Amino acid sequence: MNIYQPHLMRIVEITDETVDTRTLKLEFKAPEMAREFQFSAGQFGEYSAFGEGESTFCIASSPTRKGYIECSFKSTGKVTQALRRLGVETRWDFAAVRQPFSDRGDEGPLGVFIAGGIGLAPVRCAIWNVLDLRDQFKDVTIVYGARTVGDLVYKRELEEWSRRADLRLCLAVDPGGETPDWKGEVARIPSAVEKAVTTAEDTFAILCGPPIMIKFTLPVLAKLGFAAERIYTTLENRMKCGLGKCGRCNIGATYVCKDGPVFTAAEMGRMPQEF
Repeated sequence: MNIYQPHLMRIVEITDETVDTRTLKLEFKAPEMAREFQFSAGQFGEYSAFGEGESTFCIASSPTRKGYIECSFKSTGKVTQALRRLGVETRWDFAAVRQPFSDRGDEGPLGVFIAGGIGLAPVRCAIWNVLDLRDQFKDVTIVYGARTVGDLVYKRELEEWSRRADLRLCLAVDPGGETPDWKGEVARIPSAVEKAVTTAEDTFAILCGPPIMIKFTLPVLAKLGFAAERIYTTLENRMKCGLGKCGRCNIGATYVCKDGPVFTAAEMGRMPQEF
């Protein structure tokens, strides 16, 4: 597969998660690509709108679900605004994606999933991968939070997960972000994690969200007994070209796009101090 060649995708479904966050379900225009395109949980793609450029997003759907991929994004720049203007199955409105990048997907049986805001997108990929292969995993705990109730994404799936007996779901919003009918926690994510996660024994954790959330959640996981080698997080917000050519994502000798974007807390601890 040519890593420089974009593959034409047809938008088959659009879901507005929040006022500024949208999910696109994409199918390959070429049937053979639907068979050949393989990826693992934790990988990312380069998505483009013609004439506007490319943006890097994780693949938000599970590798167990074939024939399509999904991506979620906030409308914050030129490319994301152009992607937002595209419609469903219109004659000329196509997006494009380059192959999945990184080789750090599917590392270890994950048991605790922690996400903040739009950071649920890459974690969602891993969650559905686990749930589709549920008999291969033990206990599953999901801790997800946002600033306000309105900022929670994938609300339909959160409702579905809340009804499942084979996982534990803890939802939280920041103090002041709750509504009168809110039944979840009113707490920031580090506090919600400390309350919801009861053991680190034989358990891996995957963590994604705003950098400040990650910074204050890592010590909580360490306090709960998680070894640094069993905590996975992502630095994908630092990437641009996806090929290690532009140098934007390097941290010392590490290129996030080539060596990540998923890293253990132990690996992050060995990165230069300025990170």
